Amino acid sequence: MSEVITTDEEFENFIGDNDGWFSDLELKVLDLEKEISEWRESRTRELDEPARTPAGRTRLRPASGQDRTQALIDRGRRTARQPRSRPGRGRRPGRPPRSRRSLRSRRRPRSRRGRTILIGSAAGAVVLVIGAMIVLRKGPSWPPSVATVQSEITVACQNPDVVSEPSQVNFACGKDTSQVLWVFSLLTSGNNPGYADAKTGRKGLEPITPVQGGEIAWSLNLHHPYNPVNPIDSLEVAARAINNIIGGATLTGTNGNPAVQPGLESKPENCARYTGSPAIVSPAGFPSRCASPVISQEGQAALVADVYQQWMPGATAVAAQNASVLFQNAGSPGNPQVQAILKTLPDPGR
Repeated sequence: MSEVITTDEEFENFIGDNDGWFSDLELKVLDLEKEISEWRESRTRELDEPARTPAGRTRLRPASGQDRTQALIDRGRRTARQPRSRPGRGRRPGRPPRSRRSLRSRRRPRSRRGRTILIGSAAGAVVLVIGAMIVLRKGPSWPPSVATVQSEITVACQNPDVVSEPSQVNFACGKDTSQVLWVFSLLTSGNNPGYADAKTGRKGLEPITPVQGGEIAWSLNLHHPYNPVNPIDSLEVAARAINNIIGGATLTGTNGNPAVQPGLESKPENCARYTGSPAIVSPAGFPSRCASPVISQEGQAALVADVYQQWMPGATAVAAQNASVLFQNAGSPGNPQVQAILKTLPDPGR
């Protein structure tokens, strides 16, 4: 049989403000209740049986049940861990006193603060996992072969003779424009050094007929015979050809006199599209060129489209525009237009 213990107002405040301490006290009180119950049962048996003591001895009368109960409760209160003093903490306003409530039936929930910390930690871990998945998730990229061609371009552009003569145009190997080489390679040969078109006779990474390639290679001062299927040779020839297409060239005619070949920049209407101004300069013995450099993204994109159509005779306007789009978005392979173009290639994953 459990005792019902009435708590006063001060004890009520301890219950509300010191959950951990009160839980310990509850356990001790429950243990005392059990001990009291067992003591009462034992006391009842002792009262029902006659006292048996040795002759000549007098047994002392035990303390009353009420005194024993109070002593046990006092001992429980003294041994319970005392909470820290909290100045200024009193009874919570508006909280009704609890009276005659059984401590045995009361079960305090876990600390609200501990539950909040646990939930917060779990949420933080979920956020970190999601963030890591986003960061590490592989996004759209160029075909793996592009990286190979880029490294080959670095080698090919070390040849100082890739610039046009005599205008010294070097768009093909410029720091911010050399992507034109791998864009043309990707669109024309699929970045395949062994590419060969039986219909046109064009070969190599940057497809060109062996005769044309040999003529251009002569001006590159190569230290070995030109090989159209050698990727470095093919890129060097393409770089010189592209620069000549843009800046023109001065060649020696059959009569021994210089022959000036105009480039794309030799036409005022082209310069207006590339630079915003139709002004050109025409030094004696040199091909005419735009008076202003081609530095805007729009101007460079228009120039690349025009170069592609001259590099690949018979190329459609759509193919030229594709080259322009890839050139402009060399650093953004995830661009929707880029992805659409890559899907039209024979093997976009190469």
